[in-house]
Amino acid sequence: MNYDVLVPVMRRLSIEAGRKIMEIYESDDFEVKQKSDDSPVTIADEAADAIISVGLREAFPDVMLVTEEQADSHKAKGDTFLIVDPLDGTKEFIHRRGDFTVNIAYVENGVPQRGVVFAPARNRMFFTQADGQSVEETGAFEPDAVGTITEINVAEADNSAVMIVASKSHRDQTTDDYINKYNVKDSKSAGSSLKFCLVATGEADIYPRVGRTMEWDTAAGHAVLLGAGGDVVRFDDHTPLKYGKEDFANPFFIAYAPSVDLKPA
Repeated sequence: MNYDVLVPVMRRLSIEAGRKIMEIYESDDFEVKQKSDDSPVTIADEAADAIISVGLREAFPDVMLVTEEQADSHKAKGDTFLIVDPLDGTKEFIHRRGDFTVNIAYVENGVPQRGVVFAPARNRMFFTQADGQSVEETGAFEPDAVGTITEINVAEADNSAVMIVASKSHRDQTTDDYINKYNVKDSKSAGSSLKFCLVATGEADIYPRVGRTMEWDTAAGHAVLLGAGGDVVRFDDHTPLKYGKEDFANPFFIAYAPSVDLKPA
């Protein structure tokens, strides 16, 4: 894959999808439907998916594409592919809480190599550059003109005062029990893949996820975190979280800065 070509395409499509999402988000009303797994889906999910999938297939016709909103793509097999969640955090979107993102990533040999996470309602954009370094962009988010970018890197954690971020919509007792194994300075909540990005920028040190996620939920944030010097491991044995699994379902995991003294499950 030519990353000099890939990264601008992913960034542009995320912005175009984000603009469409915000048009719907700021409208008076929008329909909410239920998918076969009882999870919600809106016209914004579908419109953003159309923009991204058409754009990726046009630019990279020979690369496998997996996207949450196209069930047929979930039958794909392989460990190298593009993977999309056009609107991660649909519940946040429905309740107009703002913590939703557009996620696009490229996975090679089971590892997220490049990714973009765009939070249009929060005016935050994170992506991995062609050289692999993750950055945060500020500015007008023009599709074909990159604004001001700042390299991001994980923090050097103080293990006597760890900063933790956890899910806003899926916080449970098991998560709290694990968090309580640390000496916690502060614990914050965030929706969608923003949690990975908060670790990537040093705003948090660790994000434990003891709950169901799919690869399209995590790949882009995972790529951003890797490009900022962080890592993501399985919750049970601390081995690397890999992609291209049989059903694209993730085990529980921990995203963290390597200076954190990880506790056992």
